[in-house]
Amino acid sequence: MSQRRGVAPVDSGASGMSGASIEGVGNASTTSVKLLPAVLLAASAVALFAGQLDLPGYALLLAAVVTAFFIDKSLFRDLLLIAGGMTIISAVPITTDIGFAHMLQMGTAMVLAVGLPYLVSRFGFGEHAVRFPVLTGQKWTRLEWWYLAAVVVIGYFLLPVYMINTGVYQNWPDVSDPGGIARLFLGTNALGIWDELFFICTCFALFRRHFPDWQSNVFQAVLFTSFLYELGFQSWGPLIIFPFALVQAWIFKLTKSLSYIVSVHLLFDFVLFLVLVHAHNRAWLDIFLY
Repeated sequence: MSQRRGVAPVDSGASGMSGASIEGVGNASTTSVKLLPAVLLAASAVALFAGQLDLPGYALLLAAVVTAFFIDKSLFRDLLLIAGGMTIISAVPITTDIGFAHMLQMGTAMVLAVGLPYLVSRFGFGEHAVRFPVLTGQKWTRLEWWYLAAVVVIGYFLLPVYMINTGVYQNWPDVSDPGGIARLFLGTNALGIWDELFFICTCFALFRRHFPDWQSNVFQAVLFTSFLYELGFQSWGPLIIFPFALVQAWIFKLTKSLSYIVSVHLLFDFVLFLVLVHAHNRAWLDIFLY
C-alpha cells in the first residue's frame, strides 16, 4: 500500500484512497490543526467504548465532526463517515452475548457500520476512499505464510495466560452444548472479520487521506482497542490489542490484502475460541500452558 506523506503521489487502487486532491494535506500547519478533530474522535472512542460514558463520548464525537467542518471540508466528510459507523455500533449493547436476538441485533449494526460509510463515500461523495481488496491476484510470500504460523504459536502461549489467569474469559458465555459452541465460534469469527473491515479498511484508510501513516495507525488502533475493551478484553488486554491493531494496519499497508489480515485475525481468534472452550470446561482441550 502506498504511503501518503506531504504531496507524494497516491495509488488509489492500492491504498483505498481516492485520487481526488485532499485539502491542506501538503501544508504542515494545516495538518497540525487537523490533528485536533482526529484526537477528539479518538478520545470519543475511549469514552464511548472503553469508558461506557455515553454523554461525554457523544459530545467528543460531535466536537470532532464540528471542528473538522471548520478546519477542512474533506476531513469533515471522512471523519463524518467514521463517526457515523461509531454511532451505529455504539447504539447496540457491545457484549459477548451469543443469544440469537443479540447476535442479530449486533450483526445488523456491524453491517450498517461498515456498509453505510462505504456507500456514502462511494455514491454520496463520489469517491472510492474505502475499499475491501480480497482478490488481489498476488500470491502470499513465504514470510507471510510463516507469519500465519507464528500467529498461532503466539496465540497458544499468550492467550491462555491472559484469558484464564486474569479471569476475563468469564466475560464470554459458558457454553458446553453443540449449539452454544457453534454460536461462539460464529460470533468470534464474525467479529474478527468486522474488526478488519471497519477499523483497518475504513478508519485507517480514511485517516490516511489526511495524516502520515504512523498517526493514522495510532488513531485507528485507539478505536480498535477501545471497542474490544468494552467487548470483554479488559484487565491488561489493551497491551495485547493495541500492538495487534498497529501490526494489522501495517501489514495491510504492505500487502494491500484484506484476505491476508483477515486470515491473521481468524487464526488468532481460532486459538481464542479454543481457549474459551477450555476455560469454561477445564477437562476439554487440556492442551494449554498457563
